[in-house]
Amino acid sequence: MKKHLKKISPFKIFNFLSVHFNIKRIVIFSFSLFTIHFVNGQELETYINKALENSPEIQKFELQYNIASEKVNEVNTLPNTEFAVGYFVSEPETRTGPQRFKVSAKQMLPWFNTISARENYVNALADAKYEDIVIAKRKLMASVSQSYYNLYANTAKQTVLVENIKLLDTYETLALTSVEVGKASAVDVLRLQMRENEMQQLLEVLGQQFLAEQTKFNKLLNREKAIAVKVLNELNLPSEDFEITTKNLELHPELLKYDKLYQSVEKSELLNQKESSPLIGFGLDYVNIEKRPDMSFSDNGKDIVMPMVSVSIPIFNKKYKSQTKQNELKQQEIESQKQERFNSLETLLDKAVNDRISARISYNTQVKNLQQAKDAETILVKSYETGTIDFNDVLDIQELQLKFQMNQIESIKTYYLQTTNINYLTQK
Repeated sequence: MKKHLKKISPFKIFNFLSVHFNIKRIVIFSFSLFTIHFVNGQELETYINKALENSPEIQKFELQYNIASEKVNEVNTLPNTEFAVGYFVSEPETRTGPQRFKVSAKQMLPWFNTISARENYVNALADAKYEDIVIAKRKLMASVSQSYYNLYANTAKQTVLVENIKLLDTYETLALTSVEVGKASAVDVLRLQMRENEMQQLLEVLGQQFLAEQTKFNKLLNREKAIAVKVLNELNLPSEDFEITTKNLELHPELLKYDKLYQSVEKSELLNQKESSPLIGFGLDYVNIEKRPDMSFSDNGKDIVMPMVSVSIPIFNKKYKSQTKQNELKQQEIESQKQERFNSLETLLDKAVNDRISARISYNTQVKNLQQAKDAETILVKSYETGTIDFNDVLDIQELQLKFQMNQIESIKTYYLQTTNINYLTQK
């Protein structure tokens, strides 16, 4: 313990503490969708762009959209052309000769504009599928932002703990000096050391939590989990909150998807009406006639060619009536689903707004508490000059300061997490 007995000037201690608890601030220049431009470090926007480029989930939805779009070519076809060939085993006799074989071809055609109705229906389904891409991108941007702010908060807390551990080292040196002159007991030194051990433990736990969150962040970017993530050293609240346009909530892609699904049902009903119309068929029969060898006349052995027109009428059309009823019920279901989702999104938005207001209130309270704790610390340091310092009070004040600093970081993190949620819900 003798290596700690060197005296430290109370004025040096006071200067160290004043610098230590000075809360630095940075200026936030702009705020856009899930993107904050930072003074230092790699911008969050860069991480978001990488995530959007590399995301296998978004690639999955893009492929699903491409498949849905390709189905337009699948439905843009006519029914199969029918060909038939028959050979007369027992040759029927006609006036011009016996029949040898028969060849026929037939093509059914759907009612006018039926194929266009099919294409419109498939395109409507593809448009609804496209909204899955938009939703996935929004969710990914939100997830990357939230994970980034979690990393920031973790790093900021580690920085605070390191500085507080250094501060406790200074207090320990002070206590050892006081023990030497009989103004403090060894128990005070042990208390300081135990407090330092607790903070060291918390620091190591935060280090492990950072690695876990870093893995999550890197996997959102679809890259190796061990890649180091650079985050801001410091982050503060903007002076004012940006304006929230709640009307944009109605244009949220999760709601627009229901609109497009509703439209796809409308297209499905139009197609159903077309398919309930008659089918028109055109065909041709050719019958080969063999000449009569014992007769001579102008039409001897003349082949038979017979053009044909057919109509397929859905007389028993319960199938199409049932499909119409199903489409009506589907539209009602989609409207109910949309209203339910709108209520959920509106609730989430209201909660995010109120939680962000609460975070600002908490932040301002922590700023006041830190200033008051700093004033109390100044009084304690000055009392060292008169030899009346109480290390129990020192530990209490230090613990309060650490608590206020941690709460302040949590308030900042909560503010930006809720801002991310607000952006997810209201940005165009």
